[in-house]
Amino acid sequence: MQHLQAVMFDWAGTVVDFGSFAPTTIFVEAFKREYDFAISLAEARVPMGLGKWDHIKAVGELPEVAARWEARFGRPMQHEDIDKIYQTFMPLQVKKVGEHADLIPGAKAVIDGLREQGLKIGSCTGYPRVVLDALLPAAKANGYSPDCAVATDDLKAGGRPAPYMLLQNMLELAVSDVKACVKVDDSVPGITEGLNAGMWTVALLLSGNEAGLTQAEFEVADEATLAAARVKAQDAFAHSGAHYQIDTIADLPSVIADIEQRLANGERP
Repeated sequence: MQHLQAVMFDWAGTVVDFGSFAPTTIFVEAFKREYDFAISLAEARVPMGLGKWDHIKAVGELPEVAARWEARFGRPMQHEDIDKIYQTFMPLQVKKVGEHADLIPGAKAVIDGLREQGLKIGSCTGYPRVVLDALLPAAKANGYSPDCAVATDDLKAGGRPAPYMLLQNMLELAVSDVKACVKVDDSVPGITEGLNAGMWTVALLLSGNEAGLTQAEFEVADEATLAAARVKAQDAFAHSGAHYQIDTIADLPSVIADIEQRLANGERP
């Protein structure tokens, strides 16, 4: 009978940084610093999950952003503009990512429980290596240290939505079967990455990018507020193909148990 072997987690909005604020607020700041050009937090959130250079490019291609950019500068955003914003973004992100390393409630207990079941803990991210290297020790100090951590620029083949970072996790963790892996993520590119790798996928609705709630807002929200945020995130994930949708990582154990049963029944992702 086949059993799960590993769970692969995204970082911001999934295990750390409730609401995925470290990258989004710094995108806004980088556009402002480099070009004195304003983008909203909502606009910064749209392409979340991509590598950060690709994320900046995708923000610039949003119709409303592209229109404002052309009105301001008289031309579309160029490759060189993306490079400049990225170069401003990077040191800001490295400096601040450690400030957003608090674990999402329930994360430590859930991950400890997965390890007790014999599961390996993988991870990957839209962050480049220089940012991930700043995040790893901060997360470790807060009680989280995955068995493997792959950054978006580690591999020549590239990052999301392609499956390469997850496949590299499998290699490093010596996991023998994609069907024995689960990918947990708060962004659509991260879910697509998991599906492209042939893994089970779990979308997080309330702790991450799509709902955009702070942890404090989440903790004091009434059910109507949470329901509205849930619907907003469900709309974003509607066509993602995710096998499961849950509020936060705290709800993962029941999903893992269900996947184990489905594997036992001969089902595949």
